[in-house]
Amino acid sequence: MKSHLKDSEALSGNGRQSVAVVIPCYGVRNHILGVISAIGPEVQAIYVVDDACFEQTGRYVSEKCHDSRIRVLFNRENRGVGGATIAGYRQAISDGADIIVKLDGDGQMDPKHIPILISPIVNGVADYTKGNRFYYLEGVQQMPLVRLLGNAALSFIAKFSSGYWDIFDPTNGFTAVHSKVVEHLPLEKIDNRYFFESDMLFRLNIIRAVVMDVPLPARYADEKSNLKVFRSIPEFACKHMRNTLKRIFYNYYLRDFSAMSLGLLLGLLALSIGMVVGSTAWVTSVRTGVVATSGTVMLAALPTLVGIQLILSFLATDSANVPKIPLQKRL
Repeated sequence: MKSHLKDSEALSGNGRQSVAVVIPCYGVRNHILGVISAIGPEVQAIYVVDDACFEQTGRYVSEKCHDSRIRVLFNRENRGVGGATIAGYRQAISDGADIIVKLDGDGQMDPKHIPILISPIVNGVADYTKGNRFYYLEGVQQMPLVRLLGNAALSFIAKFSSGYWDIFDPTNGFTAVHSKVVEHLPLEKIDNRYFFESDMLFRLNIIRAVVMDVPLPARYADEKSNLKVFRSIPEFACKHMRNTLKRIFYNYYLRDFSAMSLGLLLGLLALSIGMVVGSTAWVTSVRTGVVATSGTVMLAALPTLVGIQLILSFLATDSANVPKIPLQKRL
């Protein structure tokens, strides 16, 4: 497979960079052949990862599809979409791929958009690209309401945890990444289930990789998603909170300590003091029936306002601290 990848680089239209596609498969037997047949000649290798699929999708592809680019991988146990994708990443890197596209097998993502998706990576302006279904209004209108609201909520939360304030639609699984960047990611630590894409963004920010949104429409037909968006929000919220705290600690206290690092600490302290003083005064006023004095109100309001201002200043700095120099160039 490695020689096949390298020998076909000149035919790819992407200079000297070979392209591989990873398709995690679980319950997509009815769609997988159509997805594979739509993958164009710009791709030199296709890794179909059977994630212990109950439909035996991997065996089905081996029997029914004779595309020479295909290699079927089998997970002995179900690892989730993230675990299956990572298995494909490892094999693609081992075989010499330069750019790795992750494409779901349910037919929601149109393979004809792969050249558009990988273009920023080929041109050296991004390390990781992802589809954004919210860019085109027509696509948003076709999206089921539950998915629309759930993804909008998750997108807002993901901005805090990932540090990529300029992207949207973090759960979009149509992605591409440079293999050099994957080699610097702690693959064994990335979430194996449906939090995979969001966790990838967090890990990419830690290594200061450039991430770019690519407007791509999604297709909705008779496919069924295994992700229950609203049921996932509490779980995702906890994981996003964990990643937010980790990212801030790594980037602003462990690797560096600036005036904004100090400002965040002072802001949280001032806000806490204001809330404690205000809550105590309010409880006392309710119990005694005595209205709090103006001095007491100021003791609560002043640190609260100062704390909010300092925290907002930190967020403004953080939103401007999005990585801008591609890691593939620095490497």
